[in-house]
Amino acid sequence: MLKITELAFACYAVTDMARARAFYEGVLGLKPTTVAEDKWVEYAFGPYALAIGCAPGFKPSPDGCTVALEVEDFDAAVAHLRANQVKFRIEPMQCPACRMAMIFDPDGNTICIHKRNPARA
Repeated sequence: MLKITELAFACYAVTDMARARAFYEGVLGLKPTTVAEDKWVEYAFGPYALAIGCAPGFKPSPDGCTVALEVEDFDAAVAHLRANQVKFRIEPMQCPACRMAMIFDPDGNTICIHKRNPARA
């Protein structure tokens, strides 16, 4: 029997690693923890990681994996993304447990920007 213990990583396919890294590191402010040439980069958060991979047959999709990135200040994060001309798939909205918005990375993948409501933190 297979027993899953935790999320190891979530990965997005990208078509241009330099452009993707400029977005993930420059715009989102993530720090790479693993870099394998121009084919794979991981950004670790505690025991989890968000990865970007560039390989033949690995195609970006707005309907593929979606990772929710928890932010400290939701309004500041949205302002930063707008200042960097990031395209929103779903505009910022209030939900019962959180505030969130969906954005596109340069390859059209969807990323959720997320902030838990204080009562849910």
